[in-house]
Amino acid sequence: MHKLKRWENHQLNHINRLPERAHYYSYFSQEDGQQGYTQARNYQSLNGDWRFLFLAAPEYSPVDFYQVDCQEEQWDTIPVPSNWQLQGYGKMHYSDLWYNFPIIPPKVPTENPTGIYRRTFELNEVEVNERYLLKFNGVDSAFEVYVNGEFVGYSKGARLQSEFDLSDFVKSGSNQLTVRVFQWSDGTYLEDQDMWWLSGIFRDVEFYSLPRAGLYDLTVVATTDDTYQIGQLMVTPQLSSVEGQTIRYRLSLADELVMEKTLSAGEVLQEELEAVKLWSAETPTLYLLEIEVLQDGLVEYIPLNIGFRRVEVQGKQFLFNGQPIILKGVNRHDYSPENGRVVTRESIESDIQLMKQHNINAVRTSHYPNAPYFYDLCDEYGMYVIDETDLECHGFELTNDYDWISNNPQWEAAYVNRLSRMIHRDKNHPSIIMWSLGNESGFGNNFRTMAAFAKATDPTRLVHYEGDFEAEVTDVYSTMYTWLEHDEKLTMTEVIEKTQKPHILCEYGHAMGNGPGNLKEYQELFYTHDQLQGGFIWEWFDQGIQSVDDTGKTYYKYGGDFGDVPNNSNFCIDGLLQPDRTVSTSLIELKKIFEPFELNVVNRQAGVYQLINHLEFTATDAYDFYYELQIEGEVVEEGALTIPAIKPQQRGTFTCLTKINAGSEQLVTLHVITQVKKATKWCEAGFELSRSVVKVQEPQLLKSTTEATVAFEEQQTSLQITTNNGLFTFDKVLGELTIKRNDQQLSGPMMNFWRAPIDNDMYLIEEYYNKYFMNLWHETLIDFSYEATSDQCVITIQKYLGTTNSSWYFDIRQSYTIFGDGKMTVMIDGIANGRKDQAPAMIPRIGVKMVLPKVYESVTYRGLGPHENYCDSRESAYPGVFKDTVAGMYVPYVYPQEHGNRMEMDYLELNGDNQAIKIQAADKLNFSVSHFADETLEKAKHTNEMVEDEATYLYLDYKQNGLGSNACGQDQLQKYRCTFDDFSFGFTFE
Repeated sequence: MHKLKRWENHQLNHINRLPERAHYYSYFSQEDGQQGYTQARNYQSLNGDWRFLFLAAPEYSPVDFYQVDCQEEQWDTIPVPSNWQLQGYGKMHYSDLWYNFPIIPPKVPTENPTGIYRRTFELNEVEVNERYLLKFNGVDSAFEVYVNGEFVGYSKGARLQSEFDLSDFVKSGSNQLTVRVFQWSDGTYLEDQDMWWLSGIFRDVEFYSLPRAGLYDLTVVATTDDTYQIGQLMVTPQLSSVEGQTIRYRLSLADELVMEKTLSAGEVLQEELEAVKLWSAETPTLYLLEIEVLQDGLVEYIPLNIGFRRVEVQGKQFLFNGQPIILKGVNRHDYSPENGRVVTRESIESDIQLMKQHNINAVRTSHYPNAPYFYDLCDEYGMYVIDETDLECHGFELTNDYDWISNNPQWEAAYVNRLSRMIHRDKNHPSIIMWSLGNESGFGNNFRTMAAFAKATDPTRLVHYEGDFEAEVTDVYSTMYTWLEHDEKLTMTEVIEKTQKPHILCEYGHAMGNGPGNLKEYQELFYTHDQLQGGFIWEWFDQGIQSVDDTGKTYYKYGGDFGDVPNNSNFCIDGLLQPDRTVSTSLIELKKIFEPFELNVVNRQAGVYQLINHLEFTATDAYDFYYELQIEGEVVEEGALTIPAIKPQQRGTFTCLTKINAGSEQLVTLHVITQVKKATKWCEAGFELSRSVVKVQEPQLLKSTTEATVAFEEQQTSLQITTNNGLFTFDKVLGELTIKRNDQQLSGPMMNFWRAPIDNDMYLIEEYYNKYFMNLWHETLIDFSYEATSDQCVITIQKYLGTTNSSWYFDIRQSYTIFGDGKMTVMIDGIANGRKDQAPAMIPRIGVKMVLPKVYESVTYRGLGPHENYCDSRESAYPGVFKDTVAGMYVPYVYPQEHGNRMEMDYLELNGDNQAIKIQAADKLNFSVSHFADETLEKAKHTNEMVEDEATYLYLDYKQNGLGSNACGQDQLQKYRCTFDDFSFGFTFE
């Protein structure tokens, strides 16, 4: 092996980095501790503007770059924290899988972008009894530290903390700090996560002190006995030096003292507490543990929030406080559309508030430890956390040796070190229930060693790693994107039959673009099978990079938009939140899927309903329940509901009998609403957690009669029908219809079997375009005939419709009945014909399209709403009468695609310029409206490329294909597929 540079030495974990320890702050007094971390001992935030020099390789560094008198006046400035690519240095690059250099571990390219950061900080006095520490919370990928011209140390592990003791380097007055950061290091081989490759000092830089006679670390274990009633508290202190100190411990709950005890510094505190209040995601009860180190007075004061809870495995389930729980989780990356992986406490708090508001109870920190305040917030708000090691070697999968370094003992220390630093930093947080060894890195002895280390270091939590396919060393059997239906791949049925350990889906439901579908089916499995304990949706955010085009339009870039090769295109646009934090339909759907209470109808006529409590620790009496009776979408009656106190995991019945005073043509619905009773950290009192809607009365469509007459004129290639309300012209050659009224012209209905592809069609697109030519349909007119009377004309058209080079086709019969008042009824029958075995397994849709003037902007419909819904993503939608606009029904997915569908429409009205178009569908149809043609959606790669047409496109569908989750995972389930089969549908147009 050739000589390794410092940043290539995989067996060099650090130089002079302090041993890992718990994250906390030390204070001079209790008063300081009550004011927050900024009042910690000698605390300074070193965030802000730093001098910055960007280089193509470390070797180009000026020889005096770390010296106090280095001439830095001509250097740039850069904000810290930041990613230098987003400050105009280096290259933006997104990939899900590939390393951006040859795989020759541990070597990295000589061209290794390097940033040198410099700043000064002031220190009033250097006290002999204090240790002065410098902490980097995140630097990508490896870095060196120099203070006052001297080398302090070296560290790596991009998303891990690094502390250095500066006591021998700092002086009173001004101190000069230099940090040299390398984009590539041997650590990069362990940091191949699915995200943007971004570099630099991207988390907080902090300076503070610890007393030499105080604590260096402390380990808090707060659990329970076997009855889950008695709390067991153990605190293990580790002093920097033992010199006869004593430690006083105080434990309080809501300002009431629960326990106080003073021990010698070498003793471990062990206490049992009667009737302890337990921490859970539903009731995140935190006790305040105050620690005072004493030696001829107060040496230091340390406050710590702790929670009592117990995690264990019994049989095929893991228990939390003695109760099996279901993780209703999401995977979350650090992300900002403007600042990359630089996130603030405020933005993280906003994330957690949104999660709680959408019934999410768990987060997997994919795929690295987060900033320390993330865990503080999860403790406070109540969120179960799988804390994941900063370790992913995904690119090795393509070498046919996935275990290349994971099974190499030379890399063992690097693997274990990353886990150790995470565990020791985060060990005192009650929210963390599992340690994850990493992600997508194959398997081998290094993971066996990591698992052994985790269990020996912290037996109070479970060990997770999806790459341990046989659950050899993990406590839970974890899979990702496991299929519900498939002939060859692993399915949930096989998991249920074979697994002998608790099972979670660490990733499922790929939220890319318009989707995912099938969430309901997964949740039903979780509720039905004890060993299935939930999972984590991929992922929380669309990771788009905010950009502005030449016209001032904001849009979001993804892989390839920066000339980055190779890239995974828009595979980073796969979140429940759009980059600007707009809630996607998928998150609204997830809120319904994860709702705490499930409503079932027992006897609708008698008004008897069943409520299932899916919570694990909270009864229904902690919430308020209300009802609304709606007629045609208008509330006509409302009030509080009396719900019995249904215990967790139990069910009960209640009665809600309402008076109905509605016409037979009206839709009547009962809405049962769950509201938060008391204000919390994440919502106001009265916040709506869930809404269940029951149809009390289906509307009967009214049939109207007319005595108006029709006139018709047949020419060689056309048939014109004149009514009191428009001129209908059929092209007898093509079988096409246009409608004119005053100066307006409408085209259609035209048969339509195509939709703009969605992201979850990813693996269908090649066959759609180049095998089945699903976007190229051709019509062959077989017959055109009509029959006319004085008050109506019936036109019958028969045609074949097939795609380019296809031997399968639809035999279509279209029947139009046009009345004297301008009303038209349409019936369309299709027979699947030709060589059916050559047809695709799915087609995008079966329906018709009409092109209307753009003035038809106002939309009123009766069907499922108020947001878009599809056959496999409709649980959050409910029946009603909704008002919207064509523009308002546009969903601006970062990558434009099919959107806006509404199901179960039986009445639709479009208004504009004091004119209206009305459609009725006795058997109910899907519909959508747009100012963008499908061709526009297909061609556009970003939202700023979308230009509205001077038209309103109306789509009426007998059926549309489901969404699925096949960008990653399950494709459309068989019951949700639009297939090449016979069909029949109709509607009335006026």
